[in-house]
Amino acid sequence: MSHSSHPAVASPRTTSPALRLAGIEQARRTALLEHATLPAGWIAPWIERSWQRCIDLGLQHHEAATFSQVSTPQMRRTLEASQQLVQTAKPVLEHLARAIVNTRYFAILTNACGVVVDASGAIDHSDPRAHLITRVGTDLSERSIGTTAIGTALTELQPVWLHRGEHFFETTSVYSCAGAPLFGPDGACVGMLDLTGIDAQERPELKHLVVQSASKIENALVTAQAHALLLRLNWPGNILGTDADGILCLDADGWVTGANPVARQMVPGLAIAGVVAVHISEMFGIPYEQLFGAAKRPGSALELPLWSGLRLQAQVIARADETHPLQSSPASAPPLALRDVEAAMIRQAVVDARGSVGQAARALGISRATVYRKLGQKST
Repeated sequence: MSHSSHPAVASPRTTSPALRLAGIEQARRTALLEHATLPAGWIAPWIERSWQRCIDLGLQHHEAATFSQVSTPQMRRTLEASQQLVQTAKPVLEHLARAIVNTRYFAILTNACGVVVDASGAIDHSDPRAHLITRVGTDLSERSIGTTAIGTALTELQPVWLHRGEHFFETTSVYSCAGAPLFGPDGACVGMLDLTGIDAQERPELKHLVVQSASKIENALVTAQAHALLLRLNWPGNILGTDADGILCLDADGWVTGANPVARQMVPGLAIAGVVAVHISEMFGIPYEQLFGAAKRPGSALELPLWSGLRLQAQVIARADETHPLQSSPASAPPLALRDVEAAMIRQAVVDARGSVGQAARALGISRATVYRKLGQKST
């Protein structure tokens, strides 16, 4: 039978629930029974990729999914390693439980391997379908239980929404779930947040809720990092102080100790997870000492020029229990090395030129290459 004789999979926003489920079932038959490639638009590409990964793992969609717990030693190691994540996420999970109390959905928190480390909400533990997936230590990875919001979000590293038959195993088609990966201060994935319902009405808007909640957890993980200064970043015209801010944490010498995903999208040089330590001077055309001075004026916004020529606004907040030498009196501040003074003057010239390296070089009477070389030097 040709693919053109089959209807395209229906969108949950434009069709009835019955038609949507029929479309999902048609896609399952084509991909999992006929082993045929689905035409574009039949189902989300990331779902088809997950189905294919499950097939490659040797999973059989008609078999029963097993919700196995990891071994006791592994569970102990998992809980120890996830202690900060669990504690940081707990207030967010409590708010989530209130938001979804009348929807028959509940929240699940896993580590980066898909092992459950916490759960919250109206969980009916008398129902094995709810109890088994919310036990601490249960392995909900894609390798273990096939396509779910949990396994797929952790593999694709993007927020997802799955409904009923979009799951790989037939026995998991009772679930509907929204999931979002969680990224730590170093940019690496540390786990995921999931909202699951059993035989529940399809609510794709939960994807927005889980993404927003995941962002709150990520921001809290960053601000919990040891730091001397915290920078809240946003583009000019936006309000600072919300969950939409980019957040950077700096140590007393201006090195970045943590950043949230929003900051990594805003600031070049932070996009790659696990890179070597980055100094604030490599990102902004401003002496880092000025940031400690700005911290003395809480509540005021500071414009920060990126080396690309773009500008961000920032709120600089000093950690209450940290005292940096530059925050004390000028007499007690250590003298800057000559090359640092020179670099500060060049950075200021770039700031005055509104990020134009060429204009700054002309104002200083040096070449563009010299500007880049001087700013690339570090004190020894």
